[in-house]
Amino acid sequence: MTTTAQPGPLTGLKVVELGQLIAGPFAAKTLADFGADVIKIEAPRTGDPLRKWRLLKDGTSVWWQVQSRNKRSVALDLRQAEAQDIVRKLALDADVLIENFRPGAMEGWGLGPNELLQLNPRLIMLRISGYGQTGPYRDRPGFGVVAEAMSGLRHLTGEPGRVPVRVGVSIGDTLAALHGVIGILLALQHRHASGKGQVVDVALYEAVFNCMESLLPEYSAFGAVRGPAGSALPGIAPSNAYRCSDGAYALIAGNGDSIFKRLMQCIGRPDLAADAALASNDGRVTRVQELDDAIGQWAAGLTVEEVLAALESAEVPAGKIYTVADIAADPHYAARGMLQKMLMDDGSELAVPGFVPKLSVTPGSQRRNAPALGQDTDAVLREVGLTEAQIDALRQRGVVG
Repeated sequence: MTTTAQPGPLTGLKVVELGQLIAGPFAAKTLADFGADVIKIEAPRTGDPLRKWRLLKDGTSVWWQVQSRNKRSVALDLRQAEAQDIVRKLALDADVLIENFRPGAMEGWGLGPNELLQLNPRLIMLRISGYGQTGPYRDRPGFGVVAEAMSGLRHLTGEPGRVPVRVGVSIGDTLAALHGVIGILLALQHRHASGKGQVVDVALYEAVFNCMESLLPEYSAFGAVRGPAGSALPGIAPSNAYRCSDGAYALIAGNGDSIFKRLMQCIGRPDLAADAALASNDGRVTRVQELDDAIGQWAAGLTVEEVLAALESAEVPAGKIYTVADIAADPHYAARGMLQKMLMDDGSELAVPGFVPKLSVTPGSQRRNAPALGQDTDAVLREVGLTEAQIDALRQRGVVG
């Protein structure tokens, strides 16, 4: 289904997406949401493996409907020289090329930055890989989960003394994708001033490591090796998940100085609110167990909704742990446009996440549904100058699908 939407801020930007699954395609999806024309290159017959990941509807992942909305699909066998020539034709007129293959794969096809930037000096090439394009680990296969472990994130996730657990989504890939989008926008700004493109090199582990806050400087200054702390936030107090009388948990963040005092008053502990030793975070950290016990005892006598109502009245940040059913029923999600309804090609309706970030003048939008495999092959090949006879010949030889 194609929808009408106002032009986005990236309207006119031409993007060629190579690669598959999550990191590269998520970066391209973000650009497409805001108006970029994304041409997604997929392998004939099989396409992007994400088409078959997780829950399928009529043989195709519903995740695909989010990850590939607003894109055009071209089926090319990149192992064949003629397909590589088509990528070069696309790169000649492209603003951005995104790839997330292992380092060296693009060079092996004659599609590395030395070749493509020579053809189109204005091209911006985003390269996402496990370990980056340089360094002793560059040739290792890298997945987001491994990057999360190498960055230090996995070591912090879970309960002390138990096996480290993974974040329940592909956070490493997504963080790398968003860093890639930032890099593209920075490179576009530089190109606006200089007329020259460049390579944006994003490593999965570095994207996660960039979000690890004080981990390294604390080790450098104090030799401190931060470990897992369950639902608590080490060094910042009080902030934890507290079990309520109905078995649900309330997340309560009373770690601002004035917020802490309001929280203590709310739970019936004015003595702690007035304690000068607890007036700032460093004092509260030394007595975090005492504070957690006091908050936990109060929460245990109320349902989660009663806890949240009391804390909202006291202007203390708090919330419950949402399932996706909670998300789908939440009025704030709906009011913010985060529960979009799309009409699928078979006429059924599907709820998908809305567009982030919110732009007041040029917001993101859905202009077309995620494409079928190779849906736009002929149209795109005609755009780069191929005739119907040439396209038919390439299809006969399996170069295009």
